[in-house]
Amino acid sequence: MKIRLWPTILILIVVAVTVRLGFWQRDRAHQKEALNAHIVAFENAPAQRVGANALPLKDIEFHRVEARGEFMPERVVYLDNRPYNDQPGFYVVMPLKLEGGGVVLVNRGWLPRNLSDRTGIEPYDTPKGIVDVKGIARANASQAFELGHGGSAAHQEIRQNLDVESYAKETGLALQPFVIQQTSDTGDKLVRDWPAPTVGVERNYGYMFQWWGMAAAAIGFGLYAARRAAKKGNAVADDEAHA
Repeated sequence: MKIRLWPTILILIVVAVTVRLGFWQRDRAHQKEALNAHIVAFENAPAQRVGANALPLKDIEFHRVEARGEFMPERVVYLDNRPYNDQPGFYVVMPLKLEGGGVVLVNRGWLPRNLSDRTGIEPYDTPKGIVDVKGIARANASQAFELGHGGSAAHQEIRQNLDVESYAKETGLALQPFVIQQTSDTGDKLVRDWPAPTVGVERNYGYMFQWWGMAAAAIGFGLYAARRAAKKGNAVADDEAHA
């Protein structure tokens, strides 16, 4: 059977790429499974105290944490487009000035949007004086799709996303490199029904099988095309022989 060079090379390239992408999705699934195991272990571990000393994000993320300090309402940021039960609203993110020095951002919870005024903020309470905050250390206060940068032109405290490092430079605050997702109740009328961290392992395994299925399909198509070409070549040879 005569093999055509360029179609064969093209099929081999497709097979190599799709097989490699399948393995990449498998590796991503394994990484997420390991992360999920860490999250479960951290949820059951003793809470870590947040103080003046900076805690590296890689060592603290997903850990239960406790912090004691005073909220800074003058530095509040409202993260826009954060729905809850199909209702539009904000996440209320506020710095907590820690006892003994340092500051940490706290995602205090969800606040419904004022439907008659897009930039209007519904009333909520902020405890005065020293408070104890418990929660989970997260890399950010949630990330939403964003076109461009910054916040609302009319209200700079309303933003789509908030990067901890950039906000520290903007405000001059000595922020910890993470955000506390608050779980303790401080009687502030905010909703703290946080979604559980999902790692999407099933999706990665699904993509893995899709890529490998495409590789198998490419091999099958190549064999089918080669067989048809061989039959056509044999038919032409027979016709020439009879002639």
